[in-house]
Amino acid sequence: MLTSLSIKNFALIEQLEIRFSNEFSIITGETGAGKSILLGALGLVLGRRADLTSLKDKEQKCIIEAHFEIQPYGLQSFFDENDLDYETTTIIRREILPSGKSRAFVNDSPVNLQELQELGDFLLDIHSQHQTQELTDEAYQLQILDALAGHQNVLQEYKNRLSRYKNVKSQLKQLQSEKEALLKEQDYNTFLLEELLVANLKEGEQEELEALFEKLNNVEFIREALDKSLMIANEEQIGLVQNLKEVKATLLKIAPLSKEYQDLSDRLSSVLIEFDDIADELQRHADALTSDPEQLELTNQKLQNIYTLQKKHQVNTVAELLEIQKALDEKVVQADDMDAKIEMLTNEEIVIKEALNGFAKTLSANREKAAPVLIDQITAILTELGMPNARFEFDIKQTETFLPSGKDEVQLLFAANKGTSFGLLKKVASGGEMSRIMLAVKAILANYTKLPTIIFDEIDTGVSGEIAHKMGDIMKKMSRQMQVFAITHLPQIAAKGNQHYKVFKSVQGETTVSELKLLTNDERIVEIAEMLSGKDISDSALNHAKSLLID
Repeated sequence: MLTSLSIKNFALIEQLEIRFSNEFSIITGETGAGKSILLGALGLVLGRRADLTSLKDKEQKCIIEAHFEIQPYGLQSFFDENDLDYETTTIIRREILPSGKSRAFVNDSPVNLQELQELGDFLLDIHSQHQTQELTDEAYQLQILDALAGHQNVLQEYKNRLSRYKNVKSQLKQLQSEKEALLKEQDYNTFLLEELLVANLKEGEQEELEALFEKLNNVEFIREALDKSLMIANEEQIGLVQNLKEVKATLLKIAPLSKEYQDLSDRLSSVLIEFDDIADELQRHADALTSDPEQLELTNQKLQNIYTLQKKHQVNTVAELLEIQKALDEKVVQADDMDAKIEMLTNEEIVIKEALNGFAKTLSANREKAAPVLIDQITAILTELGMPNARFEFDIKQTETFLPSGKDEVQLLFAANKGTSFGLLKKVASGGEMSRIMLAVKAILANYTKLPTIIFDEIDTGVSGEIAHKMGDIMKKMSRQMQVFAITHLPQIAAKGNQHYKVFKSVQGETTVSELKLLTNDERIVEIAEMLSGKDISDSALNHAKSLLID
């Protein structure tokens, strides 16, 4: 329910703050007084796009703020899904900056226009004679039937299963496509995998093989270097070992004379021990060194195989080849895994499809039962609204396709007069007939579902006084279930409201502004009398206005 509206710097409105009550509210005013401005402001709250022409003062920002009581609408899940703070009194604020940028907030949290539009659909329905095309939409006609059928739980179960069904079919299609592509590559992948498996690769072996190859390939060069080193070290007369021993013996003679000489002697002893160890290691390497052409050839072949595989797979290391081997292994066995997944999803698809058919059958049966009930209620209301010969027929066809709300395609057929054949509503109903049909539908829906606040914008255009009485009665009855606003030029409807607001223009200094005022009872009598007779209000008009308000 819309509880209050604040408008600042919008079109002809400088500053406006107004509170609304529940039930049935009337808004009247002369043409051009600003009723469309009021609707424009509410349109911005509902997420309509804005531009700089909305600003009265181009140097100041425009702010529109609407307060709604939302507890009856069950919107907690919407707020949770959109990460918004849920408040039973929810505040929607829209700002248009002088730069042309627009911002929107719900309970002080910024939102985009799509989120605002989705929330607005739950809160406010602005309905004019030009917006009755909604009634010609087959999806909306189906919603009307579903409201009377009262099978929302079944419908929700169907939608949940349909969502899963589409997901399963999508997964199946993807898996089957992947399997088909995989099977085309499987032979080649198997060949590549076997090639890598035969190579029996081990991480780090390339470096070891390259080191071994260099050693085996340079045996004579290494032997010559080792032999020469051993000769220099161990030659009996001039070898390094013998010379180091002589230096050590000489230093030992002077070591007792100074700590410095002693340190030098100790260091030389350490060098001699280390050099002895090096000489022994050289000897061991020399003794172990043998020429092995066969091992050299095997090492070379292994290395060349690794280099060939690296070039083939465009990598530089054995580790990368092992990763490719792992991936190929997974691809080769993946086809078997896919078969298991495809079988599982296929079975699930069959189960879901069976459940969907069951739900769709129930929905269709309920709609067949609800259709004549709805037709009877619509024709009864339309008889009151001056259309006694109006006839309706629902054409419900079951398809083989799972549609968003079942397997039914629905068309509402209409005949306005006796003796005329049925036709599609959108083709055979006039604008005035569509307005009255929509009013009848909204009135019926108010008894079956929780509708948002509804604003009827001059839906009564072109109807007679007696029909206007009936329309007013219908809207007033609707207001027992929901908040209803009627923007009207007809006194018969204006008199039905629980409260009456007037839109008017006033001149303030050099500017014209639009204002909205809640009328007192006396002011209301005058306003309705003026609607009856014009600016020159007669006593009979005043009396007529009073009698209308009493009815």
